[in-house]
Amino acid sequence: MSRLTHVTSGPYAPPAAARELTALSADGARLHVEVHGPERAPAVVLAHGWTCSTAFWAAQIRELAVDHRVIAYDQRGHGRTPASPDCSTRALADDLEAVLTATLAPGERAVIAGHSMGGMTVMAASARPAFREHAAAALLCSTGSSRLVDEATVLPMRPGRVRTWLTHRVLGSRAPLGPVTPMARRILKYATMGPASAPHMVEACARIVHACPRGVRHAWSHVLGELDLDHGVPELHVPTEIVVGTADRLTPPVHARTLAAALPECLGLTELPGIGHMTPVEAPDLVTGKIRALAAAHIHAEPAVEESA
Repeated sequence: MSRLTHVTSGPYAPPAAARELTALSADGARLHVEVHGPERAPAVVLAHGWTCSTAFWAAQIRELAVDHRVIAYDQRGHGRTPASPDCSTRALADDLEAVLTATLAPGERAVIAGHSMGGMTVMAASARPAFREHAAAALLCSTGSSRLVDEATVLPMRPGRVRTWLTHRVLGSRAPLGPVTPMARRILKYATMGPASAPHMVEACARIVHACPRGVRHAWSHVLGELDLDHGVPELHVPTEIVVGTADRLTPPVHARTLAAALPECLGLTELPGIGHMTPVEAPDLVTGKIRALAAAHIHAEPAVEESA
């Protein structure tokens, strides 16, 4: 029997898409894309993180699709996008460009929100032509541009070579995650969520993360372990908001503060007390509100064309 890939009821159950399509990336990878909401509404593009899927954005999709066109896609190897031998930041940028080109009209602009590896995708694509054509503003949630393993606090140890080596081993493990059990929920909550996260939030994240194939999880862990996108941050020439939880063990606030100092157009950094790494799930209203505000401020409606008499 196949493993349940997401919860099926409650605020984190993924809504049905208005339409689905396949975007073709530069190397031929076929990306699963969903479009929600009215076709002519302001556009929002959502890029999820490592071991997640479009289901991770369920709360944002549900609220924003009322009056926005919400575009969400599965990163390669995640969700309904097949795995690919090319796991790299270049591939992440290629894939985002492919999604933007497939879903937006020439010159149309969107707010692009990325969580964790999705935020890294935004940084990787920052200098790409399609990104610069289509990005009106960006939201970076719980992410960083380099030194991810060195700064991670998943292991309660002093910073240094031993902690870094052990963290590499833990995050890069090939071990299967297995079924979602009470112990699995506790481990996932400790590593990725704040201590006050509600059980239904933990369940939603556990279902998504445990559905990621272990080979995909392992392959992308190496990309994250060697990540260096510092060069992409000053290329992100769009108004950008940053959100991070103070209890984030995977991308602690030091990353967000570094990004805020380096971004050309940083609008602000919001640090959420007691919130962990899964900010769109743990603080759904705040993250949705940030995306909505960016769209209102930076996506300008085209004037209506009057028909000739």
